Amino acid sequence: MVLLPEGFGLPPLPHLVGLLVAVAFVAAGIARRRPTVTDRHVVAFAPWMAVGSCLHVLYVVGGLPAAVRPLAGTPAVYLSVAAIAGATWLLIDVAAAGLDQPTDATPETKRVPATIAAVGVTALLPVVATALAVGSDAGALTPRWPAIALVVSIGVGALAWVGLVRLVPRASVTGGVGALAVLGHALDAVSTAVGVDVLGFSERTPLSRLIMEGAAALPTADLLGVGWLFILVKLTLVCGIVVLFVDYVEEDPTEGYLLLGFIAAVGLGPGAHNLLLFTVAGGA
Repeated sequence: MVLLPEGFGLPPLPHLVGLLVAVAFVAAGIARRRPTVTDRHVVAFAPWMAVGSCLHVLYVVGGLPAAVRPLAGTPAVYLSVAAIAGATWLLIDVAAAGLDQPTDATPETKRVPATIAAVGVTALLPVVATALAVGSDAGALTPRWPAIALVVSIGVGALAWVGLVRLVPRASVTGGVGALAVLGHALDAVSTAVGVDVLGFSERTPLSRLIMEGAAALPTADLLGVGWLFILVKLTLVCGIVVLFVDYVEEDPTEGYLLLGFIAAVGLGPGAHNLLLFTVAGGA
């Protein structure tokens, strides 16, 4: 259990069974229908990745009703959002197929990702608004440093992606999903560094904490803090993973994009969680 983050725990048995049944039904539906998967489809789920992490912020700050609170813990929130997002994908795909003629695949291919993203944003906005309201009521809103972290993350992620494509041109094969993976992990890395070095938050993930402890032992700790090494390691790892996925995406785009999308979610989700938590929980 040492590799698991603090706070990791299964929900009560009734909630867990319900979640597993819901995920199983949705997974079976997707496997049976086999909807089209392109890089546009996977990128469209970016708002949904943020929905899960922001719901967990509400869990942390006590902003959820008791009846649904167990569904937003770790790891239950991942199953909850996966079931809802997957069911949404199926419904949208079925509806889009019914609107288009069998030979007219292009409108459907474009319509489905756009609708998935739009529904995801619609689901995300009230979650964020509720978290901000909770923070405001507690007098703990501190948006300045999270906003700075967001801007820096976008810049760092964009530079890393551009540099990767120039260094390894074939990395562009991964398309928007590859870029999302790099940007997502840049967001996680930079926001974590700001949280630890500036706002005084502690890192809950053991491996990440180990990297920062290593940076704390260096002579640069007093000048640069400990987060810079975490940023460097995270960006190096994700860029290497994107390069490794090039052949996979070329040989099997469906599986390649989906798995690389999971890599992107592992960065974007925690990054969005950090920004919202730091905003509503107070800090320097």
